[in-house]
Amino acid sequence: MVKGDKRTWKNERFSRLNECFEENDRLFIVGVDNVQSKQMQDIRSKLRGKAFLLNGKNTMIRKALRGLIANNPSLERMLPAVKGNIGFVFVKTDFIDVRKVITDEKKQAPAKAGAIAPCSVEIPPQATSLGPEKTSFFQALNIPTKITKGCIEILNKVDLLKEGQKVGASEATLLNMLNISPFSYGLIIQAVYDQGSVYAPEILDITPEDIAAKFAVGVANLTSLSLGMGYPTKASLPHSVVNGFKNVIAVCLESEYTIKQAEGLLTLLSDPEALAAAQAASAAAAGPAAGEEKKEEAKEEAKEEEEEESDDDMGFGLFD
Repeated sequence: MVKGDKRTWKNERFSRLNECFEENDRLFIVGVDNVQSKQMQDIRSKLRGKAFLLNGKNTMIRKALRGLIANNPSLERMLPAVKGNIGFVFVKTDFIDVRKVITDEKKQAPAKAGAIAPCSVEIPPQATSLGPEKTSFFQALNIPTKITKGCIEILNKVDLLKEGQKVGASEATLLNMLNISPFSYGLIIQAVYDQGSVYAPEILDITPEDIAAKFAVGVANLTSLSLGMGYPTKASLPHSVVNGFKNVIAVCLESEYTIKQAEGLLTLLSDPEALAAAQAASAAAAGPAAGEEKKEEAKEEAKEEEEEESDDDMGFGLFD
């Protein structure tokens, strides 16, 4: 490629980056290590209509971002993430759908010496097709083996590599001899940029139900603290009113003084038979499920007692 063509290509790519960052405020920052060109082409094809993938040199990306910061200061938050071998997936539809396409597109790959293991690697006990001449190789790696029908058999499970560990030449050779491709490579989502906010991709897994549950826990903690301190808040006010009403009912019961708001409750509490009937009706309203469970439990207990009695007799009577 001649110098003029290279300069033209750089200018076109720079203009393309500027255009994408100006027109799109929702994107994934992805790592593209060990992703081959054919796999990248397949990912682009599957993202068509939902998103598009664009990458370039980090110096060019930083230059494009810095040139746009004056008009859009939030782009500065992406600068710390521009490091290593990265690309940008500009999202047109839903983040979740695009993420699924990205994470599903993985390709199996053999272990290469010098690579960093993206996951732990274990070799299960197995009979290999390797001849006895390879025994010394397994001994060098402290892998217990034996010869079975003229082939090497691995006796125990072997923890060969840990996640993040550098793959050595011996480990890579062993995995290749066993025809094991332990790694899978694809785009790795490193960060999400969403309308000026940059956050970890795990945030996308939070559902509205999770938010509601966390909020409920926070309100419960605030209520407990307010009641314990005797400091009224909106969260503790309903509980304070209910507790105060309970105190009024207790005073009425002791003093035999009736108030209009508690006439029915006072009548019920002063009549043990009516109270028992109300409790029975409440238990019946809970449904027959509880009764059925109790019946099943009683049957199980009776069955266990019968089995214990039969075990004690051992099938023979005392005076037989």
